[in-house]
Amino acid sequence: MRRPVLLTIATVLAMIVVSGCSQPAPPQGPQIVVTTNILGDVTRQVLGDQAVVTTLMQPEADPHSFEISAQLAALMGDTDLLISNGLGLEEGLVQHLDRAAAAGAPMLVAGEVIDVVPYSSGDAEGAPDPHFWTDPAAMLSVVNAIEAAAATIDGIDAGKLATSAAAYRAQLVELDTEMATAFAALPAERRALVTNHHVFGYLAKRFDFRVIGAVIPGGTTLAAPSAADLRQLSEAIRSAGVPTIFAESSQPDRLVQVLASEAGIDVEVRELFTESLTRPAGDAPTYLDMMRTNIQRIVQGLSP
Repeated sequence: MRRPVLLTIATVLAMIVVSGCSQPAPPQGPQIVVTTNILGDVTRQVLGDQAVVTTLMQPEADPHSFEISAQLAALMGDTDLLISNGLGLEEGLVQHLDRAAAAGAPMLVAGEVIDVVPYSSGDAEGAPDPHFWTDPAAMLSVVNAIEAAAATIDGIDAGKLATSAAAYRAQLVELDTEMATAFAALPAERRALVTNHHVFGYLAKRFDFRVIGAVIPGGTTLAAPSAADLRQLSEAIRSAGVPTIFAESSQPDRLVQVLASEAGIDVEVRELFTESLTRPAGDAPTYLDMMRTNIQRIVQGLSP
């Protein structure tokens, strides 16, 4: 009996040694940290396999309120490039972004490389709108900035970077054409948007939509509408004959359902992916998927 026991002990010890050797190695290559999952996906497309991209925001999270661990917060100050949306979007990360900037982390703020569109109405009227990604042309400017910033990082091959960035730019141009074609098929009087909060200002300006209003009359999901706000929006919906209200996928649509009921008209509620990507099995695992899903749902919701 002694030999089998010794063999068993030896086997267990071998498994422990093998297990210790198989611990995942630290990520190799340039490290890039990105705040939102939309920008994280775009950054991966631009960089290809040339960098380790860490996205702080989980799928289906709210960019206005998501929080991170202490480990991820520390990573923000120790990276080759920190990419954020800016324009006040990442409200829960302000202290971490400030700390990383103070630590000297190389930073790219996407909101600083686009033509900013201000909110046209609501509590935030006149303030910079951070939801630029609803216009692919604005995202093209961000792609150019990511390529330029990444080219300065040691270990990045400029030739490979130029190739992957150009390929993604071509896909964004194709998306832009698809959006223009799809929305042009809508009658002008039907290009009217009501959402759970103001998120389509860039899309509206680029593709000639009217933003009738939002259930939450501001640029953040953290605010709350008053009874007067909902009554005023209900009147606007009836006056404009809006057939569909769009609810953000990462937010409960209870308020939108209440509004649809109070509007006293036959109005439909549809879900859009406006601020966050989904998990791989969802309908919006990438930025391009998200935009194409939204195009289809907007056109279906507003068509006569």
